[in-house]
Amino acid sequence: MEEDVLIQISNRIKERRREKNITVQELATRANVSKGLISQIENSRTIPSLLVLIEIIKALEIDLNEFFKDIRSRTADLPVVIKRKSEYDHFEKEHASGFHYQRIFTQSITQSTIDIVILTLEPDAIRPLVETDAFEYKYVLSGKIEYQFKEEKIILNQGDSMLFDGRMPHTPINLGTTEASMLVIYFFEEKK
Repeated sequence: MEEDVLIQISNRIKERRREKNITVQELATRANVSKGLISQIENSRTIPSLLVLIEIIKALEIDLNEFFKDIRSRTADLPVVIKRKSEYDHFEKEHASGFHYQRIFTQSITQSTIDIVILTLEPDAIRPLVETDAFEYKYVLSGKIEYQFKEEKIILNQGDSMLFDGRMPHTPINLGTTEASMLVIYFFEEKK
């Protein structure tokens, strides 16, 4: 399964579960799988088998055709991909408070997948250090953000940017008293 399709499926499961106010545990029970598996699927860390995926979709009480509507792979024939602001997908990550992500764009590009999001941080946003299986590019759109790595702190102001290997533990902190935002681009390499 291509990485961009996996991300789309993962996000759709998480979105539908939240829309229906179902906890991860409730969905796991309904689909007869473990809570950990649901969490891994929702965070694009594992690919579910077809049978498990169907059981999850049934547990969410969604028609299969509706679930897969608009999920596309990199085989699309248009050389230019446009996504309107109204089509951006809002999502959240576990163990993070005050972090608001908007996925702008996900596309496979020759041996890799690119995932573009806007991250808005509230003044009191908090989460532990995380790792991402991708290279990450950050461009600060507004505010002042401190990026914490395991043993280093880097301050970025509006207009500053940075590229790093997301496998290093990291987290941003909003140093201001109003929301700060940044453009985030994840570069996932295809696994061979």
